[in-house]
Amino acid sequence: MEDQLVQVLANTQLAAEGPRKQAELDLKHASTNPAYLLSLANIARHASITVDVRQAALSALRLFIEKNWSGESDSGPAIPIADSIKDQIRPMVLDLALNSEDDKKIKAAASFTAGKIANVDFPEQWPSLLPTLLEIIPSGTDGQLHGALIVLRDLVDESLSDGQFFSMARDIVKVVYDVAINEKRKPALRALAVSVFRGCFDLMDTVKDEHPKEVHGFAEEAMKGWFPFFDQTMKLRLPDRDPQSISQPDSWNGLIALKLQVVKCLLKLKLVFANLLAPQTPVFFQAIWEELLLLEPSHELMYIENEAQGRLEDSDGLPYTLDFLVLEELDFLNSCMRAPPVRKELEAQLAIHASAHETPWVLDIMKLASSYARITREEEELWDIDVSLYLAEEQSVSANYTPRTACGDLIIKLGEWLNQKALEGLFAHTKNLFAENASWRKQEAALYLLNMLLNDFLDCNKPAPPEVSQAYLELVTYAVNRPAEPLLRARGYLVAGVLAQFDGAATTLTNQTVEAITAEQSELVQVACIKAVEGFLQSENAMGDQQLQANVVNAIKQWMTIKDMTEIEESDDLLVTLTETLRAAINLDKRVAVSPDVPALDLLFPIAKHGSSNWQVTMLVCEEFEDVVKSLPDAASFQALCQKVLPSLTGAFNVADVTSDNPLITVAAELMASLTQYASEPLPPGFVAVTLPKLSRLLMEANEGEILRPGAESVKYLLAHDHEQVLNYHDENNRSGLEVCLLIIDRLLGPTIEDNAASEVGGLAAELVEKAGHERLGPFLPQLLQAVANRLATAEAAPFIQSLILVFARLSLLGAHDVVEFLSTIQIDGQSGLQIVLSKWLENSVNFAGYDEIRQNVIALSKLYSLNDARVAQTMVKGDLIMPASDRIMTRSRAKQQPDQYTIIPAPLKILKVLIEELLSASGMNSAATAAAAAAAAEFADENDDDGWEDDPDTLDLNLGSTKNDLMGFLEASNMRNRDDETQNYLTEFFVTAARDNIAGFGEWYNGLTDDEKAKLNEIRPAE
Repeated sequence: MEDQLVQVLANTQLAAEGPRKQAELDLKHASTNPAYLLSLANIARHASITVDVRQAALSALRLFIEKNWSGESDSGPAIPIADSIKDQIRPMVLDLALNSEDDKKIKAAASFTAGKIANVDFPEQWPSLLPTLLEIIPSGTDGQLHGALIVLRDLVDESLSDGQFFSMARDIVKVVYDVAINEKRKPALRALAVSVFRGCFDLMDTVKDEHPKEVHGFAEEAMKGWFPFFDQTMKLRLPDRDPQSISQPDSWNGLIALKLQVVKCLLKLKLVFANLLAPQTPVFFQAIWEELLLLEPSHELMYIENEAQGRLEDSDGLPYTLDFLVLEELDFLNSCMRAPPVRKELEAQLAIHASAHETPWVLDIMKLASSYARITREEEELWDIDVSLYLAEEQSVSANYTPRTACGDLIIKLGEWLNQKALEGLFAHTKNLFAENASWRKQEAALYLLNMLLNDFLDCNKPAPPEVSQAYLELVTYAVNRPAEPLLRARGYLVAGVLAQFDGAATTLTNQTVEAITAEQSELVQVACIKAVEGFLQSENAMGDQQLQANVVNAIKQWMTIKDMTEIEESDDLLVTLTETLRAAINLDKRVAVSPDVPALDLLFPIAKHGSSNWQVTMLVCEEFEDVVKSLPDAASFQALCQKVLPSLTGAFNVADVTSDNPLITVAAELMASLTQYASEPLPPGFVAVTLPKLSRLLMEANEGEILRPGAESVKYLLAHDHEQVLNYHDENNRSGLEVCLLIIDRLLGPTIEDNAASEVGGLAAELVEKAGHERLGPFLPQLLQAVANRLATAEAAPFIQSLILVFARLSLLGAHDVVEFLSTIQIDGQSGLQIVLSKWLENSVNFAGYDEIRQNVIALSKLYSLNDARVAQTMVKGDLIMPASDRIMTRSRAKQQPDQYTIIPAPLKILKVLIEELLSASGMNSAATAAAAAAAAEFADENDDDGWEDDPDTLDLNLGSTKNDLMGFLEASNMRNRDDETQNYLTEFFVTAARDNIAGFGEWYNGLTDDEKAKLNEIRPAE
């Protein structure tokens, strides 16, 4: 079989598609042969076979092991592997990983395969693995050591349990430490050893909570040896390079890989044991600072002036190029800024100087940051090809984290600490660069850092000193008038747009920036100006400036006219920039939306069309359109708006197949929902005749929830604003508006539409019942309500359940007795409709969302209770959760075996329990407590700003002003229930009256409440 497999594996490497695919099929068929695994392992071990085939054998072996070794597979049934075969495969693969063969590709593939086996078998079926590795590592050849470290790294990362690591930690750390400090070993192997040690911190982080003293003591003891080694490594200097060569010398690769792993290890240590690293930070801060200064010329030669290959990793996944090292060291420098020993020293130097710009370290860090923040040759060429990549960096949404963005982060962190002093220090350095006529790249980099800093100031509502803003204006004016340097011009415009939001003086460049959108030769400068104009429009001086508004809109229109918009459909960031600037222009005076002279909305729709597959563009367009419609002062304005937008909106629905995945239809449906929601009352004449046919077709043919939900909402709003126009409408088949609505509701309630897609049908049905009334609906009313009840019985999605329940809740507001009467007469799957609907209603009421909806539900339930109807009292529903007696942790599997149990109680008692819960929510107690906790957290962060690092990952840095703003903004924008006085007053009056007058036997039901519920009621004080 081996000879046949060798040929098959060779054929899988062929360039020709036909023979290659046939070989892949042959390999799949061979995998069912019991001899398949051993044959692959033997092929991989044969040195006489070509490396490509041996690699292919190991790859096939690994894939087979991943799928079948454990006996369980996510992609179909696993092929069983006999234990006797497994016993042979383990030593064969490990031997291949640990032997003295020099081919790194084979050893890496074998080591990777051994790791996959260890994930399943270690330690139970492979107890000898770790002792074997620990025995080979100290004395093995470089080839053996390489394989052993790869397998050990996989063990540490994937296979070792907390307990196993705890028992073997000293041995593992000792052997990798000995390799790391051994200067006779290759630097790449030493880097691999440090990588293994770094992986150990994740395991220590896991067990330190259970054994804090022991783990901390172990880490402290271990670091006594590692810290001197780290310090020594960081002070090693790279060998001299050939000044004529722009590529990285091979002699640098190993040492850079080693240094990189040391810095990564320090950063990991900061996350897990920050207090151990803190005393050492001045030493490492100084060492890395000095190295960054030394690396600056090489980085400039390789990446700024030329396009040396960067961002490279070796076959073991270890990065080894200079740009990676610089990036990690800048991150460490940033991280050290808040270390108490470093900050103490820097603050001491700051205190002995009259100002920040006279403090040497402030100027030095600005110089260092602006050097590494320079645009690389690679970035310059990429941006010239695709300006959207340039905008992605500006909006901080690029996944390409570079030394430039790292320097921006460094300056932002400095600004969070030093506030205006950081701005003063940056200005002093920037002024020197312009005075010295430094290269445009250095000037642009300094202005880029200013951009980052000022944007953070805006996010945190920090002021910028007017004198600094005005001083920068001179430099910016110089930058925007450099004809031969487009990237410097672009940066100048962008900085001007930000400065304008601090100081009115910068608005002197507004007209020049707007004109440059069309006058500039460089497309990159044009889009930079479009982005910068947004800043000018958001300045105080721009508010209400209709001339500026018209100029901006017309400039964007002219820019879009000469562009092929289909070519920028994939340029997400460019589309977002266009949308945001156009939105800022409209917001100056929303009356422009109905102006015949300024085509603001006319531009918004083509952007929405070409950006319909981009969620951010869609969201911005929909939000702005909603704001425009809400702002219209009268019916005449709304009618004027309709004349402008309805042709575009209804035209979007004129596609042959609305069931296809067409994002433009989704956008149009969302916009139509906004237009109808905030429409005038009554609707303009003919509005229904234009919109309802399109909406009807959409709702009768489409299946996607993103289309059906806004579509159903639109019809609901048509009924809400002008039901007479809807009901008097007749379509081309002479069907009345009532019949059209009933057909839509019938389809959305049908079994073919998913819950989430139909979640707005209840609101539509309730609106139709309310507006059409019993007279118009006639025999259709009970059929409609029966259909709603039937679908409610099977509904599972919370929004859909709420939507359907509100049909009965709104009817109960007008006639609770009629609702009970109707539900008592219908059967759903052999059960009473009253039983089905009340059970679902009371189980889900506490999860309702929306103030109006909750208030309607509360009033409806109180009316049902007050009926004192025997049929309601005899309906039994779920009560309180029965807490399990066991204190065992409830896993998902146990939860399936032991589902939650509830008491069974009469419906009136459950209604009272729900209303008591709603009383607590309406009082705002829950949201108040959460907001207070968040505010306290932010305040605590302020008080402890100088306490330094914590032994927790700083995934959320509460010391950052922007984080605090985001946190409080999240609280304001979230769906948490705030105080609702109207609902609270209603419920208070209800309970006071029920208790006083013993409504519906309140005294007896009261005895069935829990002590907590009784206590809540006893706290109620009647309104005076």
